[in-house]
Amino acid sequence: MASKVRVYAKSQKWAALGIVDAYLKMYPHATLEDVNKAFPRSLFAQTEGNLGLFVTMAEKEKMAAATTTDFDDKQLEEWKRTHHYLTLADGTDIAFTVSMWTKEMFEKIVDQAKLYDIEIAKYEAAEKGFGKRGEYTLEYLNGYVPPVPVAKKGIPAWVWAVLGAVLVGIVLFLLLGKKAEPQVVEVEKIVVVHDTLYIQQIAEIEKNFNAAEFELGKAELSEDAKFVLHDLAKVMKDNEGLTLKILGHTSAEGEANHNQKLSEARAKAAVDFLVEREGVAAERLSYEGLGSSQLKNTENPNAPENRRTEFVVVE
Repeated sequence: MASKVRVYAKSQKWAALGIVDAYLKMYPHATLEDVNKAFPRSLFAQTEGNLGLFVTMAEKEKMAAATTTDFDDKQLEEWKRTHHYLTLADGTDIAFTVSMWTKEMFEKIVDQAKLYDIEIAKYEAAEKGFGKRGEYTLEYLNGYVPPVPVAKKGIPAWVWAVLGAVLVGIVLFLLLGKKAEPQVVEVEKIVVVHDTLYIQQIAEIEKNFNAAEFELGKAELSEDAKFVLHDLAKVMKDNEGLTLKILGHTSAEGEANHNQKLSEARAKAAVDFLVEREGVAAERLSYEGLGSSQLKNTENPNAPENRRTEFVVVE
């Protein structure tokens, strides 16, 4: 697949930072855990315990303070001065846990970047001298436009209603002199809130996923579909009992046998993305091609909205 982002940089360490920044531009809602899964430290350098390639700046400061030499302290101050760190969508600043990038390590992260359609231009040497710093820039290729992060919505009114009901119940118990059993009530309320949020999440993702169209005769996922699948993977990771079936569809153009195979390829593309890119267990997913048997727009069988994939919750 053609590259979507090219990174230009001065020095290997800035090129490595640019690669991860490109990933965050492509997946703006990625968490620290997502970044460390996409670029596992074990591929590039030795690691102890569960140490990832990135940690929060607060964690980095603790690590630097725990060392017996002042090397890490000076390096951390230099990283802050030159802004050699990244900021996630939630405002969290994250920094590398590796101090320097060797040629071998750098070649490995360049190879890893190719999995996300990110390429690196031949980097320039960093400028020498006091106050000089490396840098990187990103270029979007082949018409690629990075997704715009969707702002998180405020707390829904129904949540306030639930909290209000709980508060009223507690006040009544206190006024009537009865012994309340808050633990039982809280557990029941938590279950209700979790189930409702889960249903809302699935409904919103399903709506956006079903709206993501395919190009005529192709089975490659659109960027919109990949963006929604990233959110779907998060829900699946938070709900380990959830299994899904992906359904592929085509418009009425073309021969029936071809459409059947094409619809299967579209459904499989979504499953492969969830498994290979997002780390969802393959046994939690299945797929089926339905050809043009279930048109979304029956008045116009050749309409682009008929070229789509959908998912159904199996459990």
